[in-house]
Amino acid sequence: MAQPKFFLQPLAAAICVACYSASVFAQEQTAIIQTLAPIVATAHQGNDANGLIVRADPKQPIPASDGADYLQSIMGFSSIKNGGTNGDVTFRGMFGSRIKILADGTENLGACPSRMDAPTSYISPESYDRISVIKGPQTVQYANTGSAATVIFEREAEKLSQDKPYRGQASVLMGSYGRLDHNVEAAVGDEQKYIRLNANRSVSDSYKDGDGNTVPSDWERWNADLALGWTPDEDTWVELSGGKSDGEAVYAGRDMDGSQFARESLGLRIEKKNVTEVIKKIEAQVNYSFNDHVMDNFSLRTPPTEKMMHDGMEMEMPNPSSMQVTRRTLNARLAAVSEWDRLQLTTGIDSQHNHHAGRMTSMMMNMPMQTNMKFQSYGAFGELAYQFNDNYKLVTGARVDQVKIDALKLNDDRKETLPSGFVRLENQHPEHDAKSYIGVGYVERVPDYWELFSAKHGNTGTPVPAFNDLNTEKTLQLDMGYQHEHGALSSWVSAYAGLINDYILMSYHDHSGSMPGMNHGNAEKTAGAKNVDATIAGAEAGIGYQFTDHLQADVSAMYAWGENTTDDKPLPQISPLEGRVNLRYVQDKYTLGALWRVVNSQNRISQDQGNIVGYDLGKSSGFGTLSLNGTYHVQDGIDLSVGIDNVLDKAYSEHLNKAGSAGFGFAADEQFNNIGRNYWARVSMKF
Repeated sequence: MAQPKFFLQPLAAAICVACYSASVFAQEQTAIIQTLAPIVATAHQGNDANGLIVRADPKQPIPASDGADYLQSIMGFSSIKNGGTNGDVTFRGMFGSRIKILADGTENLGACPSRMDAPTSYISPESYDRISVIKGPQTVQYANTGSAATVIFEREAEKLSQDKPYRGQASVLMGSYGRLDHNVEAAVGDEQKYIRLNANRSVSDSYKDGDGNTVPSDWERWNADLALGWTPDEDTWVELSGGKSDGEAVYAGRDMDGSQFARESLGLRIEKKNVTEVIKKIEAQVNYSFNDHVMDNFSLRTPPTEKMMHDGMEMEMPNPSSMQVTRRTLNARLAAVSEWDRLQLTTGIDSQHNHHAGRMTSMMMNMPMQTNMKFQSYGAFGELAYQFNDNYKLVTGARVDQVKIDALKLNDDRKETLPSGFVRLENQHPEHDAKSYIGVGYVERVPDYWELFSAKHGNTGTPVPAFNDLNTEKTLQLDMGYQHEHGALSSWVSAYAGLINDYILMSYHDHSGSMPGMNHGNAEKTAGAKNVDATIAGAEAGIGYQFTDHLQADVSAMYAWGENTTDDKPLPQISPLEGRVNLRYVQDKYTLGALWRVVNSQNRISQDQGNIVGYDLGKSSGFGTLSLNGTYHVQDGIDLSVGIDNVLDKAYSEHLNKAGSAGFGFAADEQFNNIGRNYWARVSMKF
């Protein structure tokens, strides 16, 4: 995937494109931009529920290759990195199905038994209109509620007219190491109908770390989504959507690469507002997705060799192997919003059905594709909000999910009834510019596909399937937050504390006979699962100050803590204390910014314990990185953004980075480093 040498000069290329765009689209400027959105937002930039729900704008010029890349810009999120792309996010130290990831209201779980294709791998952030993060178990509106957070990537209905029957935007991002991204979003129609296209492509070569060493990490990916919308009146919205995507990625932290990430999707959503004086909205949707993922150790790297006898002689022979896995998912949801005076009630039902299949091929075997898991859930929920007065609001909700999981290879199944609920008090005092919330939530989580089928054993520790040997995970969590503004000073804090019974913990050790390619960067260590009790706590906080009309700064920090109270050990795979200092100078035509990220060392570890993707390899060192960026408003609708990340070319590794694959020459527990100094430039145009 080598790029032409011209693309290795991203700044020059971007300036050329910008100048060309300015000449082609030259016209008198019809509006003056007063402020430009920060490239990196370390403080809360818009929120609901007094700060519990954080909103983010995915159109900001953040050079994110996928959903996980973008979420790391929001305080509380970190990522377990495999290489250059397709990391797996953590939030407040929690991982996997504890974080609910939704795109346009539906869930795409991915297929890989070691989460090469995490849910965020199939998400291109810039093609969405808004990202919402609901912290903690403080909503029940979505199936199989996430205990740590619910993340929603949303697109809105098009609003076109006969005067302007089209809308669109396009961007090109170029960067070091052959990075080249294209993104196009275009819609045409009128007041009653529209067609919208979202298409993007991203490609990069392997990067170099701060020491100048190449880290295998190249990728190529593309997405295309088409939507047909019908809006016969301002209260009705019907949309039919479909999409396809594919890609490939080299993983420094795995013994196999992802050579295919094929996705197909089809969805229908209907929304009707103001049905009656009481029923304010009814919404329904059904979505189908099919993921076809292939991982192998030969198409994107040199295959490993194995000693074999040939004509009576021992020879080193290539030993290529691959695995193909698929998941078909059908999600459905029906909800209604009703209002009486100061009371609002949201009720609904939802369901999810998915089938997982796979097969392994190598020199020694060629297995047929077999369905190995069927999952189905049915849920019902109700969420009530009552506005006592202008200052106080009570929000509460409850849901129940009935889940059945069939393990076809084991000829076994398990059924679970999962209750969840929360109650929250929101308080605001406009005269003091202060807001706060406090809530308690409870959620039960059935062990997910990876915990049930990828773990080599359950609580017994013997080599028997974990399928019926793991208990449901039960989380009781207190969430609270506070925001305040006083003149040029603003501040906020979100804190939590929780008790988790039967927390599902992965321990890595030798499981003889494990299948090739299924380890996690270390050939002899694979995961076994067990239930433990745990306590968690932590916070995210920030303070901002507007020094002048043009100069602003904010400082924010996040910290997560967890304790395995059963074994009196720290919970593993929790990111260390992190702080960010963001300084910005904003003018009418341009913005300049600097971001200093400081990460503490992590000494609270549990050696060889973690989750299905990674485990604690040892204590980690702290580090600091500096990034510079700027945006210039060329003319109405055209912006040029440039940036330098890791300005000082530091050689560093995140605490959550995986161990490098021995196939690339990494030592047994040697983590690969993050990218060194790199440049990027982005030209965006709206029309």
